[in-house]
Amino acid sequence: MKLTVSIAQIRVKRSDPEANLRAGEKLVAEAARRKSDIICFPEMWTTGFDWAVSDRLARESGKAIERIAEMAGRYRIWINGSMLALDEDKRPSNTSVLFDPRGKPAGTYRKIHLFGVIHEDKHIAAGNSLCIVDAPWGATALTICYDIRFPELFRAYAVKGVKIVFSPMAFPYPKLEHWKVLVRARAIENQMYMVGVNQVGSEDLAPEGKLTYCGASAIIDPWGRTVVEASEDREELLTAVIDMDMVDDIRGKMSVLKDRRPELYK
Repeated sequence: MKLTVSIAQIRVKRSDPEANLRAGEKLVAEAARRKSDIICFPEMWTTGFDWAVSDRLARESGKAIERIAEMAGRYRIWINGSMLALDEDKRPSNTSVLFDPRGKPAGTYRKIHLFGVIHEDKHIAAGNSLCIVDAPWGATALTICYDIRFPELFRAYAVKGVKIVFSPMAFPYPKLEHWKVLVRARAIENQMYMVGVNQVGSEDLAPEGKLTYCGASAIIDPWGRTVVEASEDREELLTAVIDMDMVDDIRGKMSVLKDRRPELYK
């Protein structure tokens, strides 16, 4: 099966969900015009990381969720990205939602690995479960940014039959080379597609200091080849057609998952 994926590498306007949603809708419309099946946005794409007002932004996130759901339904397209939202206990969480073309949430994932370097763990409640969506193109998993440094998570998804992972990102310099290696490694070792969508631009995370996001959003195929890659510093909407049958083909030719010896890894 062929899947048309658009990745929206954007400069997020901090603490301004209305501006981000307006800009996002233009990209959704363009992705739909390109006949994309799905459009993917970066991490925290509706607000950025403003810890001073994160509680308020999370409480108000219902409006953003409704807007994104409405876009998905109006343009008949799947939409993914992460945003501030309240979890089941009414705590702020870094949440990735996959909306289907009816505007319904097909899957919700709350970031399980919080990035202590920017004190995310002091402002955000960690999730406690994985998320696999039975999408028309095959088993689909959700992760968020820092998760990519934990190969166990991606292997768990692969063992469960996942064929593609959507990963909203906010990766800054000087970690560009880390990002490029990690996203490719996760694709190669698990023989799956990786879709990583990063921000560009800068953000002041006082007192931690200013971060400049390194872009380079990419789609990597199960063989580790780059299908499409964005620049390091420009807002871009890139679109590619990928062949989901490649996952089964590669897994059939090289039985990495079957050849594991998990009983010896403990």
